[in-house]
Amino acid sequence: MNMINHFKTITNHKLLVMKYCFKVGLYKQGLLHDLSKYKWVEFSAGIKYYKGTVSPNGVQKKVEGYSKAWLHHKGRNKHHFEYWIDYGEKMKDGLVGMKMPTNYVVEMFIDRMSASMNYQKEAYTDRSALEYYEAQREYYVLHEDSKRLLEFLLNMLAEQGEKFTLKYIKEDILKNKDLELLSK
Repeated sequence: MNMINHFKTITNHKLLVMKYCFKVGLYKQGLLHDLSKYKWVEFSAGIKYYKGTVSPNGVQKKVEGYSKAWLHHKGRNKHHFEYWIDYGEKMKDGLVGMKMPTNYVVEMFIDRMSASMNYQKEAYTDRSALEYYEAQREYYVLHEDSKRLLEFLLNMLAEQGEKFTLKYIKEDILKNKDLELLSK
């Protein structure tokens, strides 16, 4: 039963992300989003650790001490900020977040919104993705510009709603790649 339920959960999430990526004009990203979840290394962990309300990767990490599925996933999906973590220019900087291209920050925002919808179901509100982010923000290794844009969009969603935010992304964010308004 876990196999069917996990398949439904990841497919529903993928379809939600695709729908919203299409709404903002990110057609290729919408189609390709999270295809690695169907690879056996990720899918098998999803079956084994399926709960329906949280990511199986987090459960796998608690049980096994690390998540092979997550390591595989984040290394193949550019909408995850973890994909963009690298050593800084100076050795003393250690690991830092690299600046993400705008289209991947937008996909990350849509991914978070859709994951909240998928896991919270009827309890979802436009504030859900922001609340989830804020509960973990201190642990994120994000480039300041990428963080600023993500937080801007999460707050806009919480305050202005989905329709307004998606329209803004399509008409202002994705057409204005230099994002001068957010770099101040």
